[in-house]
Amino acid sequence: MTAYGGAGPLAGPARRVGQGRLAVALLSPTFAVLAVVIAFPIVAAVWDSLRVTTEGLNADGLVVQGERFGGLTNYTNLFSGAAGDRFRTALGNTTFFTVTTVAIETVLGLAMALLMHRAFRGRALFRAAVLVPWAIPTAISALLWRWIFATDGVANTILGRQVLWTADGIQAKFAVIIADTWKTAPFVALLVLAGLQVIPREVYEAASVDGATGVRRFFRITLPLVKPALLVAVMFRMMDALRMFDLPQVLVGAREPAVETLSQLAWDEATNLRYGPAAACATLLFGYIALAAYVFVRLLGADLVGDREARR
Repeated sequence: MTAYGGAGPLAGPARRVGQGRLAVALLSPTFAVLAVVIAFPIVAAVWDSLRVTTEGLNADGLVVQGERFGGLTNYTNLFSGAAGDRFRTALGNTTFFTVTTVAIETVLGLAMALLMHRAFRGRALFRAAVLVPWAIPTAISALLWRWIFATDGVANTILGRQVLWTADGIQAKFAVIIADTWKTAPFVALLVLAGLQVIPREVYEAASVDGATGVRRFFRITLPLVKPALLVAVMFRMMDALRMFDLPQVLVGAREPAVETLSQLAWDEATNLRYGPAAACATLLFGYIALAAYVFVRLLGADLVGDREARR
């Protein structure tokens, strides 16, 4: 025993071991749930993507279906023939929608956040109105915009032209972009507004005393200090846009080459009982999202966990 009544020099390491075991015991239920709802579906999808459906005749001369290990057959089929053309089109649509919608929503979300952050009469009502589109379910939002983009809808009435917005073509792309921007730009605005509210007012007062103009304060103070919240918003929106499904599915329809995304392609394959190609498409989409998130974090320096220097 030491003079302080401790348990000797081994008390520290033993205590840390005990705390580690306690942490493992407390986190085990969480890890078990994550394994069931995340790890198992991913492993099952990868396994299904490596199997192909076969047909043959049984002893009675009837056609029966079975499955066998096919390796990378389902993946190679996605890049060849008609299936390859459809996959490349869906990949291009997914990337196009992600880049355009995220870019537009970032600019609009930042503008709305700056406006909501200002003190003016009716600010609370304006904030509530801005968040209404985000609160509406995506399927309901798609139905609303499908009514707006109908042949005799509001959009054509305002334009004075008969545009087939929900038909296959470039106009269908514009319809999806407009509807998605209206739906999710408030999400970016909400996260950016949270970042704006933690910026000390004294910083702006000091900049005003030094003679900094409004534009200079925005680029030298507001934008750098709100960058962490903005990058998190863009990160989540990018991952959400890459797996876009319900908006083009309800607004335009299935199997439309102009708007079909990878999620729609995987859903269509699974609906037609082609589970191997569906799993292969879903697995590639998962890898695409993971790669895009990794590149985003590495190139833009988005630290979603916390300050690296503080952790170090």
